[in-house]
Amino acid sequence: MKILHVNCSSRGQASESFRLSRKIVDLLLKKSPDAVLVKREIGGGALRHIDANYALAQHSSTTEINQEGSISTSEELIRELENSDVVVIGTPMHNLSVPSALKAWIDHVVRARRTFNVGAAGKVGTLRDRPVFIAVASGGRFSGEHARQPDFLTPYLTTILGTIGLKDLNFFSIQGTGLGPDVVAHARAKTDLALQAYFS
Repeated sequence: MKILHVNCSSRGQASESFRLSRKIVDLLLKKSPDAVLVKREIGGGALRHIDANYALAQHSSTTEINQEGSISTSEELIRELENSDVVVIGTPMHNLSVPSALKAWIDHVVRARRTFNVGAAGKVGTLRDRPVFIAVASGGRFSGEHARQPDFLTPYLTTILGTIGLKDLNFFSIQGTGLGPDVVAHARAKTDLALQAYFS
C-alpha cells in the first residue's frame, strides 16, 4: 500500500493540522506496517502556482504545450495521486475555506483531459477512487452546537476532489485552536475518540 501525505500548513510539523494528519498516517501504518509513505510538503511557498503555459493547456486540446514549468509539476503531483492507495491531507482552514497552498495543489491536480474529461454529462473524473482522509485545523469552530462561523472548506473539497474521481472522503478536525489551551485539549480528545471509532 502507498500512502500519500500532503501537508499544507505554512507552520510545517508544528501545526495542529500536521499533528492530526500524522496521527491518521500512524493509524494507517499500524494496520499496514509495510506501507510506503510518500510525503508532499506544499505549505510555506513550497509549491508555486500554475503559470501561463498551464492555463493555455487547460483551454486547448490542439495547441502544442510546452511540458516545462507548472505542467511538469502538475504531472509529478498527478502521478503521486495515481500511484497512491490512500491520501492524507493536513490543512488549516483559512478565511472559512482552503489555504492558498492547498488551492495551488488542487489547481495542479484538477486538470482537463488529464484527471477529468468534459462531456454531455459535465465533468467526469478519470482517477480511480480511494480513501482520502482530510485533517482540518481551525482557529474557530465551524461545526457542532458551538459553531460560530460557516464552513466553505468541506463542501468545496467534496466537490472538487469528486470532480477528479475521489469521492471516499473522511473529514476529521481540531476546531477552536485560537480559543486557548483548554479548548484545544478538549478538541484533541474528542477527535481522538472519533479516530479510534473509525479505525477500530
